[in-house]
Amino acid sequence: MEDVINILLIEDEDPHAELIQRAFERQEGPPVQIQRAKSLTEAREKMLAQKPSLIIADWRLPDGESMELLSDHQKHLATPIILMTSYGNERIAVEALRSGALDYVVKSSESMLDMPHLAGRALEQWAARAERIRMQEALSESEAQFRLLAENASDMIARLTTSGQVLYVSPACKTILDFTPEELTGTNCFDLLQEKDRRLIHRLFKKGKYGATHTIAYQARHKDGNYVWLETSARAILDPQTNTVTEIQTASRDITERKKAEKELQEAHRELQEAYERTIEGWVRALDLRDRETEGHTQRVTELTVKVAGRLGFSAEELVHIRRGALLHDMGKMAIPDEILQKPGPLDETEWKKMRQHPQYAHEMLLPISYLRPALIIPYYHHERWDGSGYPHGLKGEGIPLAARLFSIIDVWDALSSDRPYRKRLPQSEVIRYLREKSGHLFDPKLVDLFLAIMETQEQS
Repeated sequence: MEDVINILLIEDEDPHAELIQRAFERQEGPPVQIQRAKSLTEAREKMLAQKPSLIIADWRLPDGESMELLSDHQKHLATPIILMTSYGNERIAVEALRSGALDYVVKSSESMLDMPHLAGRALEQWAARAERIRMQEALSESEAQFRLLAENASDMIARLTTSGQVLYVSPACKTILDFTPEELTGTNCFDLLQEKDRRLIHRLFKKGKYGATHTIAYQARHKDGNYVWLETSARAILDPQTNTVTEIQTASRDITERKKAEKELQEAHRELQEAYERTIEGWVRALDLRDRETEGHTQRVTELTVKVAGRLGFSAEELVHIRRGALLHDMGKMAIPDEILQKPGPLDETEWKKMRQHPQYAHEMLLPISYLRPALIIPYYHHERWDGSGYPHGLKGEGIPLAARLFSIIDVWDALSSDRPYRKRLPQSEVIRYLREKSGHLFDPKLVDLFLAIMETQEQS
C-alpha cells in the first residue's frame, strides 16, 4: 500500500481552501490526506500532533505571517513549505525562498488548481535537498574526504576557529580573492570584512549550533583592495569529547556578477514601475482634458484616499494599488459618448443608463493589464452603495470591498466640496451633514465616522 502524503493547508479563506482541496481530490497518484488550519496558532497545534509531509500556507493569516514558520524565524522547520499570496511581490518572494520556502505562488484559480503538481515538485525538491544534506553530513565526518573535496572545489573551502582564525583554506582562495592559502592561514577572516558585515557574522558565529547550516552574502576584501561579493555557507563542528563547538567549516563562492545583475534588474524594475505610473498619469490627464468640469478632482481624491487608507492600516503594497485605483476610478468614462459626458444639463434616463456602464467599461479596459488587476477594486465597485442601491452589481454592506467603500465617501466629499459648471461648492458643514444623512444608506457608517474624524483632526492641525 502506498504511503499517505499528509498535507497541512494553512488558509483562512474558505473558497481558496475548497478549491485547493478539490484539486487534490481529482489528482491521480499517491493518496493524499489534507488537514486544514485557519491560523498560525492552529497550524502549530496540528504540526505538534502530526508532522506533515508538506505545508501549503497563505502568506498573510489572521494572527501573523506564515513566514514565521520558516527556518530563519523563531523555530527551525524540518518540513517543506509552499507559500501563497494574493499579490505578487518580489521582496516577499526573495525573502521566502531565502528563508527556506520551496516555492512562492501568486494566488489565482489556475495556480490553486495546479497545486497538486506544485506539491509533487516541491516534495521531489525536498527529497533531493535532504539527500544533499545527508551527503554533506557524511562527508564532514571524514577529514580526508573533506580535504580531498576542498582541494579540488571551485568554491573556497575553509576551517575557522569560533573567533574567526583561519585554520585551513583551499586553493580556490587564489582565484576568488587572489590570496594564496599560505597568506590567509593563521590570519583572522574578519579582517577581510567591512564593519557592518563583521558585526553580522560575529553574531552568527556566537549563536551557531551544531548541525545547523547558515548561508549569508557579504563583501570581502580582494588582494587588490577592492571588495567582492561572497556567498558563504557555514556549519558548526562539534567536538564529541567536550560536546562544544570547536570550529566552523565554510564554503564560499564569488557572486559579484550575480549581485551586479540583481542591481541591474532592480534598476530595470524601478524604471518599469516609473513607466507604469507615467502611463496611468497620462490616461488620467487625457480624461481630465476630455471632461474639464471634473479637472483636478482625480488628483485630489487620490491623495486623500491614500492618506485615509494609510490610517486604516493598509500595507504599503496595498496602498500602491489603492492609489492606482483612485487615479483610474473614472477610466470607464473614456467609453462614454461626448454628447452624454459633456452635456451641460441633466441627463435623461437613457443617458443615465449609458453613464452607469462606466464601471463595467473600466473593468473591460483594465482587466487585461495584469499589474492593474489588484487596482480594479475602486474603478469597478466605487458606485456600489451600502444599502445595495448602487451599480453595476447592487452589492451591499461589507460585500463591497473596503477600499471601494472608503473611496465612495471621498469621491462624494470632493464632488460636493468643489465648484462645478452647474453649481457652486457646498459649505463644508452641508457636506458633512449630507454624509451623515446618507451614512448607513449610501455609505458605510463606520467609515463615515472615521473619515470625518480624520478630516476634523486635519482641519484643527
